[in-house]
Amino acid sequence: MFGDKKNKLIDSERSLISETVSIEGTINSSGAIDIGGLVKGPVYSKEIIVRETGSVTGSIEADRVEIHGHMDGKIQGDDIVIGGTGTVKGDIEFANNLKTENGADIDGYIKKTNAAKSKLTPDFLFSKSKDEKKSKENGGSDTVVNKDSEILA
Repeated sequence: MFGDKKNKLIDSERSLISETVSIEGTINSSGAIDIGGLVKGPVYSKEIIVRETGSVTGSIEADRVEIHGHMDGKIQGDDIVIGGTGTVKGDIEFANNLKTENGADIDGYIKKTNAAKSKLTPDFLFSKSKDEKKSKENGGSDTVVNKDSEILA
């Protein structure tokens, strides 16, 4: 009855973080995310839309990004749109297209990268938490990776 059907997530499904929601931590999605509330932490998804009421403090990495609210952190994506009501305080790295609408406010560096193929695969999005759990269960230490160095925490 309930276990007969195998329901798999479809990439076209959208998740909504509404105006009344505040989330602190890492968000991973294999689909799309609409952010109307407050997010503190990195967001990884295929598509991310920050609505006018939305605010993200942390990094965003997605194939397609639209910012119509407030973004404080680095944005990485193939196609990025900064809407007329959008405010970005951080660097922007894009592979294909960057569109800024009249009224958009950007305070940061903009760089076009050659990485046209996305690193965001379902394995990438969800493999981190499984590896972290195994490491912690076996008594291993957390590894913190920085752009320039690697340290053990």
